[in-house]
Amino acid sequence: MQINDLVNHTGEWFRGKGEHPEIVMSSRIRLARNLALRPFPSRAAKKDLDAILDAVKSAVDQIPYFKDTLFLKINELDNIDKQFLIERHLMSHDHAENPEGRGLIVSPEEILSVMINEEDHLRIQVMQSGLNLDETWKVANMIDDELSKLLDFAYSMQWGYLTACPTNTGTAMRGSVMLHLPALVMTKQINKVLTAVSKLNFAARGFYGEGTQAAGNFYQISNQVSLGHSELDVIQNIKGLIMQIIEQEEQARQALLVQNKLMLEDKIFRSYGLLKNAHVMSSQETIELLSMLRLGIDLKVVPDVDIKALNELLIMIQPAHLQKIEGKKLSAAERDKKRAALIREKLGGS
Repeated sequence: MQINDLVNHTGEWFRGKGEHPEIVMSSRIRLARNLALRPFPSRAAKKDLDAILDAVKSAVDQIPYFKDTLFLKINELDNIDKQFLIERHLMSHDHAENPEGRGLIVSPEEILSVMINEEDHLRIQVMQSGLNLDETWKVANMIDDELSKLLDFAYSMQWGYLTACPTNTGTAMRGSVMLHLPALVMTKQINKVLTAVSKLNFAARGFYGEGTQAAGNFYQISNQVSLGHSELDVIQNIKGLIMQIIEQEEQARQALLVQNKLMLEDKIFRSYGLLKNAHVMSSQETIELLSMLRLGIDLKVVPDVDIKALNELLIMIQPAHLQKIEGKKLSAAERDKKRAALIREKLGGS
């Protein structure tokens, strides 16, 4: 498998399946692991980073699950390829900005990605569609078990897994769920919800995780504390919070339908009309319009658009994806034109 094979490929996490797919786009489990007696990446010399990269590559070559995975060295990728992988949620901005001695492993279905030498030696990430944290954890745990047979992970009986950032110490697990919350935004309840999330020691971030702002009414909710809690405890706590947010979003949607149905339908169909007919579209405008169309699909206001196709569009309209599809570097103006054409093609516009 090559990186270009991912361009027209549908990642498992945006299939629009699983529990509550109308509100929950994806579930993710991320495990941080470090090799014993090796310096953390931020303190490691290049020879140390290269040695860690080689040790991880040697281990994954012996594990059947990794047989068809894509192994990439970040310093061998151009800027478009790096941005492309970020847009697909397979690696972080920090990983792309510090490429020397860094690596990435991606499974064919994009369920699994492993960042090597990001903040920690390994960041094992598993993503599934919908609210599916239990199955996501099973896959992550299996991969962790297989790697631990071949790699000596830094572990303390007192503190748990040792990590570069102290807040990750313990299980070193972060669970996160990507939510689409347009009704809470439109009814101006979102700030109250996000404040409650913060008080419960959870973090709310934007579409691309840490350091990003919400776009298109998408919010990523994750735990902030792992020390002193088992993995199953963390998962149950996240699920409990997510179910409360889902209930509040559903109530807000019903309130909009009862109290402002005409306004809501007009906003949805205006968004649909622009998407099907515009010839120039910016990334920010597009994601906002797609958010409204997604709400229209979920509420059965727009019956003829598939949620999977719309989820794919949310990724395909990003800058690096447009350039990979076109097979060349594009200016901002060219991307805006290509974006609009792609949307018209996918939605059957003029």
